Amino acid sequence: MTRRRRYLIVDGHSIIFAWPELRKLHQRRTALARDALAKQLRDYQDWTGVRVILVFDGRGPKVTAEADPHDIQVFYSSKGQTADAVIERLAGKYAGEFQLTVATSDLMERQTVTSFGAVSISPEMLRELLTEAIPRGRDALRKRSGRSGQGSLYRSRFDLPGSLLAGSENS
Repeated sequence: MTRRRRYLIVDGHSIIFAWPELRKLHQRRTALARDALAKQLRDYQDWTGVRVILVFDGRGPKVTAEADPHDIQVFYSSKGQTADAVIERLAGKYAGEFQLTVATSDLMERQTVTSFGAVSISPEMLRELLTEAIPRGRDALRKRSGRSGQGSLYRSRFDLPGSLLAGSENS
């Protein structure tokens, strides 16, 4: 059996408002909370090799995406569209091809993505996933290099086939 590539799709604002430390940052400035969540997810991606997609509600005329070659993929929904809609489209389109896990506190969204074949996890389960992955990654790096665990085991570029962004806008 072929091993399917793994992706973690995160409902950004859902997680920010579910985690007290991020909610507190959000009260000061939204960008601080977004950046803090993105950093944790980037570390997770680096240590595990699981590609991460972070989705936020947006304000622009179309769905936008941001990523550099070594970063997580960040989507902002278009004005009048929710992050939930983008996540559901991604799950509907790619759950059969890839191993998708969706992190959100929205129960309706969790049911929807599960119906497409994705796995859904709560914000608390995401926190556990992140907490467990980083120490395991550091231990693996120490064993391989004999060093203190500084650096990255894995750097990836978001590479779902075709234009995912175009599929999100038109679906």
